[in-house]
Amino acid sequence: MPDSAGPIHVTLRCFAAVRDILDTDTVTVEIEAGTTARGMLEKLGQQHPALLRVPVAFAVNRDYARADSVLSDGDEVAFIPPISGGSGAQDLYRFDLTEGELDPRALEQECRTDRDGAVVTFAGTTRDHNEGAQVLSLSYEAYTEMAQRVMCVLFEEAVKRFPITRARVAHRLGEVPVGEASVIVVVASAHRGPAFEACRFLMDRLKDEVPIWKREKLCDGAGERWIGDLPKPAT
Repeated sequence: MPDSAGPIHVTLRCFAAVRDILDTDTVTVEIEAGTTARGMLEKLGQQHPALLRVPVAFAVNRDYARADSVLSDGDEVAFIPPISGGSGAQDLYRFDLTEGELDPRALEQECRTDRDGAVVTFAGTTRDHNEGAQVLSLSYEAYTEMAQRVMCVLFEEAVKRFPITRARVAHRLGEVPVGEASVIVVVASAHRGPAFEACRFLMDRLKDEVPIWKREKLCDGAGERWIGDLPKPAT
């Protein structure tokens, strides 16, 4: 139930283009009781009109939420702009967000067991062009806590849908030069069919739903730009 009267305070987490506009990572916002996520966006847009020109989805307490979700005192809110698309080695699945180069061979060794006839690995790498422009590098950032939570749900769905043994997803943060991997997905299964299907499922859903942002650095002084689409959480 929303508060009946008076102001409430929520924490806004800022990422990618939203952070650029507000020039902060985190801010406490005072709003009236009964304000929705969209209402909060519109309130901030009065002081920062550029915010209203950025397409966003909404997250409340690290779950995707409807624009008309009523906020409560103490909520953690994020406006999610277009997204880019650990524990021990014995875990059924794990999602790593890490700085530095990714090692697909190490992830394959974690996944494979003697029961498996297939280990499928996908690597997404930085290419040197996009939409007619020459690309120097990509840079990634993430809403880390929500990314882990969303990816855990995706792993659980994959395990239910496909007879797989283990799975690993690793995504690099920070700058990724041309030719280097930004994301690795590894799936092991007794048979190749489920391994291929689960690998594609995890990669496609990661690109659609996990709050990770991608910024292109272009060649010849052409500047930088955020790229991607709004998240498409499954309904």
